Amino acid sequence: MDAGLLSGKRAVVTGGANGIGAGIVRVLAEAGASRGAVLDLESAFGRSVPPEGWAEIPVDLRNDESTAAAFASVRERLGTIDVLVAAAGIVPLWTGVGSVDLDEWDEVFRVNARGVLASLRESLPAMPDDGAIVVIASQNAWRGNSNLASYVASKHAVLGLVRSAALELGPRGIRVNAVAPGSVATEAYRSRLERRQAEGGLPAHEALERDAKTTALQRLATVDDVANGVLFLASRLASGITGHLLPVGPGVA
Repeated sequence: MDAGLLSGKRAVVTGGANGIGAGIVRVLAEAGASRGAVLDLESAFGRSVPPEGWAEIPVDLRNDESTAAAFASVRERLGTIDVLVAAAGIVPLWTGVGSVDLDEWDEVFRVNARGVLASLRESLPAMPDDGAIVVIASQNAWRGNSNLASYVASKHAVLGLVRSAALELGPRGIRVNAVAPGSVATEAYRSRLERRQAEGGLPAHEALERDAKTTALQRLATVDDVANGVLFLASRLASGITGHLLPVGPGVA
């Protein structure tokens, strides 16, 4: 890794306290982003230690006042937000479209779509004209997935937001892109498979093996795979790329 790719840059990662978000924080710091902020639910902190120079700031993206206060703190601490990574998101339980709870649907959109928009909006006053925004979308941003309609629809919405924001912010030199991970064997993903097993799905270990076999490399994506994709889009290596969705997966069709 080029330790200078983000030298002197200041970064913010929502949902950065654990899982994929924590991996992104680590990789950005290793690439030179020596100052930054990890935004997440207060209950999520404590599972990992942020890099030196990175602050932990609690936020609940479902609450407008919490979001505004958190980003006000970010702007006060960092002054400039060169890179925003909107990684916060939730995945609901398996539910068929005929059984979707409408309050749960609203909750998923409030975090996965509205939360991304709020993060972009609150970051822009502190973002310079060469800033970069990277949103964690999903392969479900362009395809369907049975029993996950709310999640899939929210990620389709995110992709529309990314493409629209790229056109709007392009004249300022701000790039807006998204990363679309395939299945990543995080603790959260394993927990979802275990819940599905309890609901009549495949045993979790068999589901993991099945998912791996659908890929060209016969393995699932790793946290580092996703984080390196984010680093690429956030860095000067992608200076001519905006409004795009970068799939990150070992050859998933």
